[in-house]
Amino acid sequence: MSTPTPIQPSPAPPHRKANLNFIFLTLLLDVLGFSLLIPVAPKLVAEVQGLPIRGSESETSLEYGLLVATYAAMQFFFAPVLGSLSDRFGRRPVILISLLGSGLDYIAAALAPNLAVLFITRAINGLSGANITACSAYIADVTPPERRAAGFGIVGAAFGIGFVIGPLAGSYLAEFGLRVPFMVAAGLTLANWLYGLLVLPESLPKEHRRPFSWRRANAFGSLAWLGTHRLVATLAASVFLLNISQFALHATWVLAMGLRFQWSNTDVGWSLFIVGLSAAIVQGGLARRIIPALGERACLLGGLVIGVFAYIGYGAATHGWMMYAIIAAASIGAVAGPAMQGVMSKSIPPTEQGMLQGSLASLACVSQVLGYLMGTGVFRLFTHHDAAVKVPGANFYASAAVCAIALVPVLVAWKRLPRTVREPGDETIRIPAR
Repeated sequence: MSTPTPIQPSPAPPHRKANLNFIFLTLLLDVLGFSLLIPVAPKLVAEVQGLPIRGSESETSLEYGLLVATYAAMQFFFAPVLGSLSDRFGRRPVILISLLGSGLDYIAAALAPNLAVLFITRAINGLSGANITACSAYIADVTPPERRAAGFGIVGAAFGIGFVIGPLAGSYLAEFGLRVPFMVAAGLTLANWLYGLLVLPESLPKEHRRPFSWRRANAFGSLAWLGTHRLVATLAASVFLLNISQFALHATWVLAMGLRFQWSNTDVGWSLFIVGLSAAIVQGGLARRIIPALGERACLLGGLVIGVFAYIGYGAATHGWMMYAIIAAASIGAVAGPAMQGVMSKSIPPTEQGMLQGSLASLACVSQVLGYLMGTGVFRLFTHHDAAVKVPGANFYASAAVCAIALVPVLVAWKRLPRTVREPGDETIRIPAR
């Protein structure tokens, strides 16, 4: 009997490294294109309405909230559409068309004469920026199965780097003009489009393509799937509320810091840089030690409790330097996110991991819309010149309340959550909670 030939790992396709580098750059520019604008977008909203860029935070907060919510809503609806279109026509045309659309849209936003045009550009940018689905599919196409997890790591790396350097870079570019960051984002995106047009090959063979289906492109279908898994659905409710509180903070950070502490663009940029760096350190490094040592249950509960007190601290702070101290303390609470993801991922079979991630992405888009609207709405209600009661930190207190409510699903599922103990010899053992 002949000895069977051992199965060798699939060789990496030619130019795989170059292809993944391009996808990484595309995702990075998607994030940069959004994060570069964070420090300047509220001021641009004031400028196109003919209002002073300083001192009008309350008057422009609602319009700004609607603007960023429009971007998130378009991503929610069109991310699955672009993914399905890439299954039908290939990844290359979808990625290149979306890049070209984003680049031209940034130019239009830089030249926007009024608020209506700015809304149109944000809607188009949300549509074209939803190409993460096509980019993720490209990674799956060109990466062997045994290396695919590492390949998808570039998605997290691109988002992490983009949100760390984007706001800081945008704040310094804004010193040359509020519209300069838009032009820089346009230049970077169009340069990447041209590079991709010249060198990016198609990753999906024609024989592997399938007809476009509106049923598969329905964003609401993935949300309905969450209800088929009891523990996942319970924790997803907590994730949903936690995201609302976080996005409410994102939407009002620039507005609140300008109104309460008169922070400049660079002040805001550095604060967001510290936020991103702290989150990267905790989620990328410390979480790997803290979660196995304390267990998912403890990290979930502790992270949410830290979040509640952090939001209260942001609202109660009386001096700008206090915000940095609270950021440092609040970063430890970021372990709740990875712990939550870990529990949910282990609760479903391997064949449904993709559905889980897609469902959570759709849920994040919905919470982003609601968080932006809640945060800016509360900020305007309690800071406007004709407000019955003025509470400058009310938006952060609202986030604290929502974060506290997010504790309820965790407590409901408490007995079904796993706990982790570390035995001598550094060996991790999973023990289901009873």
